[in-house]
Amino acid sequence: MEIEHNSRQQFFRSPGGAVTCGTGIRFRLVVEGVGIPRSVKLIYKRDGGEDIYVDMPYIYSIISSSVYERTVEMPDEPGLVWYYFEVVTDRGVVYYGNNQNNLGGRGEMSFGAPSRSFQITVYSEDYETPEWFKDAIAYQIFPDRFYNGNENGEFLGGRTDIIKRSWGEQPFYKAEQFGGEYKSNDFFGGNLEGIIKKLPYLEELGITVIYLNPIFKAASNHKYDTGNYEEIDPMFGDEETFKRLCAEAKKRGIRIILDGVFNHTGDDSKYFNKYGHYDSVGAYQSKDSPYYSWFRFMDYPDVYESWWGMTTLPQVNEESPELREYLLSGADAIVKKWIRLGASGWRLDVVDELPDFFVKELRKGVKEVDPDAVIIGEVWEDASNKTAYGERRAYFAGDELDSVMNYPLRNALIDFALCRIDAFEFNRMIMSIKENYPAPAYYSLLNILSSHDVERLVTLMGRVPTRHEIDRERQAHAWLDSYTLEIARKRAKLVYAMALTMPGVPCIFYGDELGMQGYGDPFCRACYPWDNADEVDPGAEMRNWIKQLTRLRRSSKAFSTGGFDYVYRIDCAYGYIRHQGDERYIILVNFDDKYKHVRLDAARYGVTKIESIMTSDGGSGAHESADGIFYIHIPAHALVIYKA
Repeated sequence: MEIEHNSRQQFFRSPGGAVTCGTGIRFRLVVEGVGIPRSVKLIYKRDGGEDIYVDMPYIYSIISSSVYERTVEMPDEPGLVWYYFEVVTDRGVVYYGNNQNNLGGRGEMSFGAPSRSFQITVYSEDYETPEWFKDAIAYQIFPDRFYNGNENGEFLGGRTDIIKRSWGEQPFYKAEQFGGEYKSNDFFGGNLEGIIKKLPYLEELGITVIYLNPIFKAASNHKYDTGNYEEIDPMFGDEETFKRLCAEAKKRGIRIILDGVFNHTGDDSKYFNKYGHYDSVGAYQSKDSPYYSWFRFMDYPDVYESWWGMTTLPQVNEESPELREYLLSGADAIVKKWIRLGASGWRLDVVDELPDFFVKELRKGVKEVDPDAVIIGEVWEDASNKTAYGERRAYFAGDELDSVMNYPLRNALIDFALCRIDAFEFNRMIMSIKENYPAPAYYSLLNILSSHDVERLVTLMGRVPTRHEIDRERQAHAWLDSYTLEIARKRAKLVYAMALTMPGVPCIFYGDELGMQGYGDPFCRACYPWDNADEVDPGAEMRNWIKQLTRLRRSSKAFSTGGFDYVYRIDCAYGYIRHQGDERYIILVNFDDKYKHVRLDAARYGVTKIESIMTSDGGSGAHESADGIFYIHIPAHALVIYKA
């Protein structure tokens, strides 16, 4: 007996991928080797609802296979729909559901109701995401470590409770370095003025969006322990500096996105004020505090909800009307204020720990001020079917997020670059993203490779253990040797080339364009080596490569909102096409350590001639084929971009 349904092929499911409310979808199932089944049924349900059984009539035969078909109209409300198939024969009942990796595409048979169903994402036809963001190239900056814009290198803020470090020293990583308690209060002096002074550099690099880690007043160097949402941290500058940053960036075609930390504040804040450092009555100090309803106390005042048990980060009570008015909905709400002052959007820290009603209200507040502002969530998994705290999230129904940080793509790219998975599996993983995400969100995904939370790309490309596999002491002294570093940089170049030519918004973590090394926090947060950039990146090899890629991406809409599909997927070599209108580009990459002989099939796109316009190994060439089948030799650790 053979049964087949492939959720990513138009023959089996049309239209494929995510659909708008009320769309009629035609489902097909092919059955062979069972004679005439007693019944063939499609079983589907809305997320959390009851199963609905519908008959699938016989349509026609293909040789010895029978085709069964049924069209079903999707719900009028956004959400997820799940489905599988049941075939009843004289010999028993057989089911067909999603594959064991739950990645969509071709499924699997089972003799009991499948535990994994195929997914359909249903979203509002009114759901739109900012067009400018789809065309963007982002650059993430950890402000304290990017650049000190003071001529004399002095620190701003006048704080005496911090540890001043010299630029380029390794960030402290153990409690004894802070005097016995891990405080994250070692600073290097980076500030907003420094970012302003480096805008010409970022413009030359091809950047159009700067995503800033938190810049509001806080005790720590990372600023995720917000002290005052209304004030720029004095160590970074002030409100006027921020407005000038936005204005100067705008002149160069660069927008600013802020990090919104709304799940928790710092215990050292005007709202909680545990240590009395603020001229306010904090929730910790009195139940009569205007901020008391913002927090949840189990045993007042010392036992309270905090983020992952960290008492320095008291968790807010998102149900508090006073909190939401202050942050989201009031005339001068925080999310509105900073958009009015020049920001073009928010990245929401740990958005999966914020309830849906909170994110909806946030979106409404932001879009009231600027409908074109972007809202990006921090989600580490597939955000289309994310479950948090027992509830399915509705990020892409049309009234919450525009985008999320694309960790699934990052993970797939890293595993593929290191040949931990082959091209076939890599393709399944990234096509699952394409299938599950609504198009407005899919083309807006923030495609990160490194960040303030994870290892830098070059470090991982050296085939090292992850940050979860070795302790901080070993991470602190882990540097790639010359040969390993050379190979790691080659792999990193190819990965960045893919990130800059795939759907979604590529995001470069500051210093990655040099090939900076570093494990997880705090080692990934090292200072940008302005004085020895040419030692880190000899001959500006990585920088020039990134510049070529950003110029290429900005030269054609095919790379931002164009179609995407694979044209080769064998071993550690992968080929894909980006196309829009008459423009067609084919990218072929080989992560293997030996040459590959590739049979590249672009026939269905009408491609009969391709010519290389960019290669990692310096080679070039043109190929012609009347039938759209090309035979190409590609070197080890190499990538080539062809224009058709």
